[in-house]
Amino acid sequence: MGLGRRIGDTLRLPTRPGRIVLVVLVVLALAAGVGGTLAVQAPNVLADLGLTAAARAEKDLPAPVPELTALPADAPVPSAAGLGSVLDPLAASSALGDFAGVVVDPSAPPGTGASPAPLWQQSPEEPLVPGSAGKLLTAAATLLTLDPTDRLVTRAVAGAEPGQVVLVGGGDPTLTALPAGRTGTYPEPARLDDLVAAVQEATAGQEITSVVVDTSAFTGPVLAPGWDPADIPAGNITPIVPLMLDGGRLDPAEQDGARTTTPALDAGEAFARKLGLSASAVVEGTAPADAKPLGQVYSAPVSTLVEHLMTTSDNVLAEALARDVATARGGDPSFAGSAEQVLAALAQSGFDVTGAHMVDGSGLSTADRVPPRLLGALLAAAAAPTGPGEGTEFLRPIVSGLPVAGGDGTLDDRFATGTASAGRGVVRAKTGTLTAVNALAGVVTDVDGRLLVFAFLSNGESPAVVRPRLDTIAATLSRCGCR
Repeated sequence: MGLGRRIGDTLRLPTRPGRIVLVVLVVLALAAGVGGTLAVQAPNVLADLGLTAAARAEKDLPAPVPELTALPADAPVPSAAGLGSVLDPLAASSALGDFAGVVVDPSAPPGTGASPAPLWQQSPEEPLVPGSAGKLLTAAATLLTLDPTDRLVTRAVAGAEPGQVVLVGGGDPTLTALPAGRTGTYPEPARLDDLVAAVQEATAGQEITSVVVDTSAFTGPVLAPGWDPADIPAGNITPIVPLMLDGGRLDPAEQDGARTTTPALDAGEAFARKLGLSASAVVEGTAPADAKPLGQVYSAPVSTLVEHLMTTSDNVLAEALARDVATARGGDPSFAGSAEQVLAALAQSGFDVTGAHMVDGSGLSTADRVPPRLLGALLAAAAAPTGPGEGTEFLRPIVSGLPVAGGDGTLDDRFATGTASAGRGVVRAKTGTLTAVNALAGVVTDVDGRLLVFAFLSNGESPAVVRPRLDTIAATLSRCGCR
């Protein structure tokens, strides 16, 4: 991996208003039924079907009106009192359990530290279990540490014995054994077939007799503190090793399907079969220090992987990226080392990580703690408008990958009824759900066209009770000018 050039520099947030380049999804109202829609899109089709007397001339059609536009830079900013008048009663509900949250204007100049001062807050410094909202830390550290065009690599090299090929895991969980034209859950995956073709070309005329699986790129336990082994068949995790196929899924196309307990060996056996060998030809080991390269394949760019991580909340991908952060920063590529380096990368970039404690990169562990203030600061930096000369929008994939309420990812079935339905298509947020743990952190556009960042954490109550309430709070922001 290439080490990003931004580590060591304080993250500079924009200090003057600029045009927000984030494209905000809006809900378009249909003015008519299917026939009316066809008439707008292709009036001559209706004439051809005999449903109208005559088609209108193309030149008579009205000019299209753009529906997706940039948000106004001068949109009014909600006041603390206005936000408090609508959010305080909702946040005071005992059904939320231990609740903490912030609302931030990402366009505001920095307050104390590198982040804008919150417009609204409740217990912003309280460290709570974040669930998968903890992935925001990993995603930000990844984009701060690595170049967005970097790719994860899987290599094949010659082994120590004649006819031996070593499959070297480089931490890419998106590698797939699916043939060209078929894709599982990951975007632009590296393909085992391409690696096999490279090996066969490099070893033409030589007999391949065995495959060695090298997983030495990662160290330490394969399951994090607080993880439940039952989450493997449940589809949440697989043992975290640097070599696997499709994130360890038994069915590559099933996002939340059951995973394997032996991801590296499975990958080695699939590789061997494609080389014409049996599973018995696969052993574990390490590549010689001076091994001859035979081929390599690459994942999608890091920026694409981060977007996918935000949308799908893939635990295995999060852990792989956290280890890439650790490796790039010279740390130990283990759970403990990765968690340490993720926080160190954020602190070095100017974020206040006081109160944050992570034992993994995915937020799956109940031992993780994050204050909502930090989540708000990361999202504010990712969503902040950037004008000419204000630097690369290197954190933007965090926001562009956030699920859309009622639309995709982990929010596709939420914001469906009641007051919360006002947030459909307007709220974009990262979720977090464990037993008695609930989180929602993202962006929303209010009725005045102001982009706001929010981070809400709740511990101690059932997701069935809390999630609709968090959705309602976020939807309320979308309906509130609150001035």
